[in-house]
Amino acid sequence: MNAINSPSEPIVAGRSIRVMAARRWRGGWRFSLYGLALSLLSLIILACFVLPLVPALPPPVGGNVIESNLPILSHGHSLGTDGNGNDVLSRIVHGGRTSLLIAIAVNLIGLAIGGALGATSAYVGGLADVIIMRTLDALMAFPPLILVLAIAQALGPAATHTIWALAFFSIPAFARIARASTLRLREQPFMTAALLAGTPLWRILARHITPNVLPQLATFSLLGIGAVINLEGAVSYLGLGVPLPQPSWGNMIFDGQRTLSATPALVLLPCAFLFLTVLSFNLLSDRLRARWEVRSER
Repeated sequence: MNAINSPSEPIVAGRSIRVMAARRWRGGWRFSLYGLALSLLSLIILACFVLPLVPALPPPVGGNVIESNLPILSHGHSLGTDGNGNDVLSRIVHGGRTSLLIAIAVNLIGLAIGGALGATSAYVGGLADVIIMRTLDALMAFPPLILVLAIAQALGPAATHTIWALAFFSIPAFARIARASTLRLREQPFMTAALLAGTPLWRILARHITPNVLPQLATFSLLGIGAVINLEGAVSYLGLGVPLPQPSWGNMIFDGQRTLSATPALVLLPCAFLFLTVLSFNLLSDRLRARWEVRSER
């Protein structure tokens, strides 16, 4: 019997070693990918918020028309200039700062208002829950880009108006996540104990619900920043977002597409920065979500 089983043992052992090696390789590859995304995103954020403070960097507007459409690696303009003689590198970092600030502001508004609405709706329940969630469901039924464009058109092109138009779209998504998390928490023993002890609603929301719901909302906000950067780019590309000459990645793409055949770099460079930023945020959101799922299972 032992002689029959003994030949299979090395195969099983070898197979298990190969499986473990493959899993370790996949884990290392994923870790390096997320590390690369974090490093890339850190460099982009650092460039967008630090380079504009460097005195040697030319201003993003008010360039010399004589120096218009200079190629990449020109003297004094490492990424060249646009049709108005403005430094492309300066406009990219200033535009990136504008796009990132808009995305962060939109997600903070959505997280604060949507999170509060969703948590309150789930905990209170009853008619309040029905009214709040059906109203938010009605908002989510509209195509998001069309709804944002309609609000931006009504308010007019401006960075502040873009923030409120995009925040109006983000609130329902945050509310639904907060509501789902709060419904799971409501059945926990510590929530029942707090309710039986007569703890006020605001204290339950602040001390028991918020710390447990915030990780899910923070994870979604990373994904939301990437989505908002894309939406802001679309709105600005259509002329309803950040108005020219103030740069954002969206209106830089819109402005550069008029001379796309002659100067493709004016479109490709902001597109590349936008793509890499959104991809990095999405990868980091996926990594954070996986870590919280593992922690919640424990």
